[in-house]
Amino acid sequence: MVKSMLKRLLLLVSYILFNLFFHGVSLATSLTYITFIPQWRPQAQFAGYYVAYEKGFYKKYGLNVKILTGGPDSPSNEYLKEGKAEFATMWLSSAIQMKAHGIKIINIAQILQRSSLMLVAWRSKVKDIQDLNGKKIGVWGSTFIVPLKAFIKKYNLKVKIIPQMGSINLFLRGGVDAATAMWYNEYDKIINSGVDPCELTTFLFYKYGLNFPEDGIYVLQSTYKKYPNICAAFVKASIEGWLYAFKHPKEAIDIVLKYMFNAHVPANRAHQTWMLQAIEKAFFYHAINSIGILKKSDYYKVANILMQEGLINNIPLFKDFYKNCYVKR
Repeated sequence: MVKSMLKRLLLLVSYILFNLFFHGVSLATSLTYITFIPQWRPQAQFAGYYVAYEKGFYKKYGLNVKILTGGPDSPSNEYLKEGKAEFATMWLSSAIQMKAHGIKIINIAQILQRSSLMLVAWRSKVKDIQDLNGKKIGVWGSTFIVPLKAFIKKYNLKVKIIPQMGSINLFLRGGVDAATAMWYNEYDKIINSGVDPCELTTFLFYKYGLNFPEDGIYVLQSTYKKYPNICAAFVKASIEGWLYAFKHPKEAIDIVLKYMFNAHVPANRAHQTWMLQAIEKAFFYHAINSIGILKKSDYYKVANILMQEGLINNIPLFKDFYKNCYVKR
């Protein structure tokens, strides 16, 4: 009798295991598998996502997340458009252009609500805005040049634009009088190269009425419509990762450095700590109850400048561009 029951039980277990295997269901997890790509290589600019993964926040919300490495060889906008990643980070200005050009994307969270883009100049040559007239300015292409052009137009400047590579060497060697930089990145590298801050004049664009919010989380419209709960879960877990990173910066930087090492990206703890602190200010730029929110006024300000520069022919409706997926629990 006992042997017969055991035999039937074993047969039942075998049947269940066979069906689970046949239908591709894992016994170990019922998590939803997704891929995510930030727009650049690992650094503290993306600390919240790495922390969310390492601390198990994604799994807590039912997600098995694979984090890809972004950068010039794997642009996040192309990965999103081609379906190589379900979630991606991009600057707002880039995303508006994609949407206006017919790529159906949705912003589901605006993580950085303040621009960190700036001009840094040698004080010996530039002490105020009008001193920029006639000067050579090193500029990155595409995304980064739009706020600069708006700045130049707003203050009626006549400058000579020089193409600038990723390095700050052109500026340090005096090849240009001023250069575009990110407050959380290149500015700190300039200081760490031995330059005294008193030797520099800085123009943070957001202080001059040109706040171009930067990193947001994007999905294809089809993904949002089909899986709104998954979108909400990814945003919720990611923001928990950011909040944890800001509260535990040393642990967060340890995690970031691990990802940088694995991706063979040169790493410096002091610089990554500076970056995380600067990112925190951009994250909390608006009121604390606005975390993850894209403000309509910010959206239309950026969109109108893109229109004026001839980069888009139409401005997508805000309600079609942004869906708030951050629901506090």
